[in-house]
Amino acid sequence: MSSPALPAVAVDGVSKTFRLPHERVHTLKERALHPMRRMGHEAFPALRDVSFAVDDGEFFGIVGRNGSGKSTLLKCLAGIYAVDRGRIYVNGRMSTFIELGVGFNNDLPARDNVMINATMLGLSPREARRRYDAVIDFAELREFEDLKLKNYSSGMEVRLAFSVMMQVDAEVLLIDEVLAVGDAAFQQKCFDEFARIRREGRTVLLVTHDMGNVQRFCDRAMLLERGSIVELGEPDRVAARYLELNFNRGETDDGTPRDESDAGRYGDRRAEIVEAWFEDEAGERAKTVPTGQRAAFCFRARFREPVADPLFGVVLADDRGTPVFEASNVLLPACGGFAAGDEATIRIAFDCVLSSGRYEATPAIARGGSGVAWIDRRERFASVVVTGARSTDAVLDLPFDLEVLSRERR
Repeated sequence: MSSPALPAVAVDGVSKTFRLPHERVHTLKERALHPMRRMGHEAFPALRDVSFAVDDGEFFGIVGRNGSGKSTLLKCLAGIYAVDRGRIYVNGRMSTFIELGVGFNNDLPARDNVMINATMLGLSPREARRRYDAVIDFAELREFEDLKLKNYSSGMEVRLAFSVMMQVDAEVLLIDEVLAVGDAAFQQKCFDEFARIRREGRTVLLVTHDMGNVQRFCDRAMLLERGSIVELGEPDRVAARYLELNFNRGETDDGTPRDESDAGRYGDRRAEIVEAWFEDEAGERAKTVPTGQRAAFCFRARFREPVADPLFGVVLADDRGTPVFEASNVLLPACGGFAAGDEATIRIAFDCVLSSGRYEATPAIARGGSGVAWIDRRERFASVVVTGARSTDAVLDLPFDLEVLSRERR
């Protein structure tokens, strides 16, 4: 009976704490006035009992907000930081792309830096020379190969560093935000290289803030928050949890902002929007809805004065602020009048064909006629996270059929 295959990477109960100074004596005067004052330190736990395993050939995403422990974890995996507790196992040769320019000498030209960096990553000098042309050509730096690195732009430097890493035959790759620098053409090259790595069955641990890349490339993903794992599993589920955690900090459990200030609010307040939420296909309140299903946006209005035939509507915008959906009853039959003290609940149902991401809703009540006059309009009053869409750069994930109608050979 054969033994089970060892994981490519195993992390068992790893913790890492940094000591941060919390008081400094800046001047001689302060030292003279407070001679007995001592420098204190505060313990900052960057990683707290982190345990997970990455299988051989798996593309594994690591996500989290700034300060959650992602980069610290990668540096522990790479051996840059020693762990305080726990153990790390890596089965195979590992190559890292963690910080831009690490291992480079700015006073040397690209030619020398490629040789030095490739040797540091494990290639023999002979193998580094053999692969030099492939590195320079991939980085598209042939005409700058004899230029000192201190004259390179950050984009040129990251292209060179990434190209060197891709030429190392490592079984395990650690990559920290490689796509954050570089133009669109270089990013596409990175995508192509990731696809090649997947076909070759190599193991990749990718730290990123881009949930599209997590859903596009990763077999599994992990979400860190304050040094602890809060979600581990399917990329769609981890991406949805990340978006909720990252963007819904100021909202209640139903997605309505906690802050009741008048910022981003317009109108004469004859009626007030007092609550807003999203519903899933089952009609339950939801902070996430899957693409391809029926969903609804609802809000509750309270009338302070009589209003005849008000207009109700909503604008939905993506996380860049681009409106992607608008709905109102402006072209529908009049809804009738409301008296002071009346309350109304408005429900706007729609087919959710949006791509994955976070969307904010701006509900409004207005009076029609020759021009719209706002009664109450509340900017970005509620939000929802859409999950499960195909990886796409488009706003919509529309259903479609594609077929090849003819084929001609010439």
